[in-house]
Amino acid sequence: MRNYFVATALFAVILAGAANAETAPDSVQYSKTFTSCMDKSGGVTVEMIDCMNAELVRQDAKLNAEYTLLMGSLSAERKTQLRSTQRAWITYRDENCNFYYDPEGGSLARVQANMCMLQMTAERAGELALFNELY
Repeated sequence: MRNYFVATALFAVILAGAANAETAPDSVQYSKTFTSCMDKSGGVTVEMIDCMNAELVRQDAKLNAEYTLLMGSLSAERKTQLRSTQRAWITYRDENCNFYYDPEGGSLARVQANMCMLQMTAERAGELALFNELY
């Protein structure tokens, strides 16, 4: 019974954080479409994951655009460094978020894993955007 209450509380925290872009760190900028989608999902797991997947596509496009822009402004040595860093980051993100997906964790684990992937991608896009402001 205790696990049920813990899972319910954690689920509520994830949902509130995912749906409220104002509470996200400055480097994370979720779209209004995502916020609206999460509000309309009514806490239904499949609908929330659909919202997250759609936002992940948008955030991944932003990440790729920022990466491409940054690559265009760096020396050959720094390009090699960024490419290596980005590959390591992708591996870390994927492994980290896969850890959240506990096969025995039910639908909450699926939501956590998807939110992890979305949040980390959005954070990295914001991080690269900051680098682009410097170069």
